[in-house]
Amino acid sequence: MGMRKFESGATRDDDVRKLHVTRFFSPEVLKRRAEYMDKHRVMRDGSLREPDNWKAGMPQSSYIESMDRHVLDVKLWANGSPELYQDDIEEKLCAVMFNAEGLLYEILKQREELEEEE
Repeated sequence: MGMRKFESGATRDDDVRKLHVTRFFSPEVLKRRAEYMDKHRVMRDGSLREPDNWKAGMPQSSYIESMDRHVLDVKLWANGSPELYQDDIEEKLCAVMFNAEGLLYEILKQREELEEEE
């Protein structure tokens, strides 16, 4: 692994094989997802849930069923049948991402629990 040397004289490992978090993800998309999540904090009774209450855990099947419904709407939109789905396409894509991320979170959490048992 190479080294970087700065004008100040400081040195660091090069960043060739490090995660480039700020470059992998679009800040515009992250902002839109946060807006989606904030909008959906308001529950039917008008109360406000915590932004991270999903971390308390949901069944994987719940994420999958919800994601399937939203993916169907994205497919209807993509096939030129927007009258057959509800909401706008940004909402649907944010919903797909939320469910995919939640499912991945549950899978990672399960893997971590299994590793702790070993």
